[in-house]
Amino acid sequence: MPTVNLNHRPRLADLRRLGGTLSLLSPVTARKAVRRTPAEELRNRLGYQSDFLGPFKVTWPRLVEERAHDALEVPGKDTYRLDYTHFSITLSKSRRLALIAGVNIEGSQMVDVPRSNDRWALDGRVADDAQAGEWLYSDNLLDRGHLVRRQDPNWGSDAEQANADTFHFTNCAPQMASFNQKNWLDLEDYLLENTRRWQARATVFTGPVFGENDQEYRGVRIPKAFWKVVAFLSDDGKPSATAYMVDQSRDLERLEAAFGRFRTYQRSVAYVEHVTGLDFGSLSRYDGFSNEERETGTRIEAELLTLDDIQL
Repeated sequence: MPTVNLNHRPRLADLRRLGGTLSLLSPVTARKAVRRTPAEELRNRLGYQSDFLGPFKVTWPRLVEERAHDALEVPGKDTYRLDYTHFSITLSKSRRLALIAGVNIEGSQMVDVPRSNDRWALDGRVADDAQAGEWLYSDNLLDRGHLVRRQDPNWGSDAEQANADTFHFTNCAPQMASFNQKNWLDLEDYLLENTRRWQARATVFTGPVFGENDQEYRGVRIPKAFWKVVAFLSDDGKPSATAYMVDQSRDLERLEAAFGRFRTYQRSVAYVEHVTGLDFGSLSRYDGFSNEERETGTRIEAELLTLDDIQL
């Protein structure tokens, strides 16, 4: 596993590419100041439930080939999942970021938990150097981007606990603070608000696309794209699935001081499987884009300029 030199001062070229500047807070200071949740405190979290949608069983994605070897083992468990309140995460050993984050959303029991001062913490169940912590995000323009969105698991009697659980670095992905994330955030709002309005249930998986040529910064390669796969029951009770990707690769290629805007696409579940090395089981059978691709032999994508462009 690669190590991070906490005394390393980023090169000027690194800072120019990431649009950051050095300040008085160093990665060493960030490491000392970070919080850590004791393993015992997280021991009894139930995490993601595969039978959450009733007869439409949505199993945890299977890691294929090299991804299977890259999953971080969780001490004391026979799975590669870190369980939290209503969601779970599988970490990558080589990237120290999440491979998969999966959450169950219950629209009929949503609780509005006010956002206060963000207090991110390391997960004490795994080694500190297995998770990209505050040292990655300090003194630059990188955002601590939630993979499981803060509001999504906030339902039921333990909503406040779920909210706090989302602020673990295991659920964090580096995204540029200067990104115009409007389309991606609008999509997340759309999904959450519909589960609330319909008082329905949904299962959402999210994660990064890891590429061999991803730009390295402070010993961590920054993902160029992120994906989202959603499973739910349609109005007539039939299993349904849909997938989305946000791609910033073209902006990264010409990056100077800041990234350009996110480009958000609706893609097929099958395509997400292809680029991530994950197997979503039967979900692609319930996705219109995947079925059309199988029939035509071509890849399909639709850029989401407005929410009206979403096809379910």
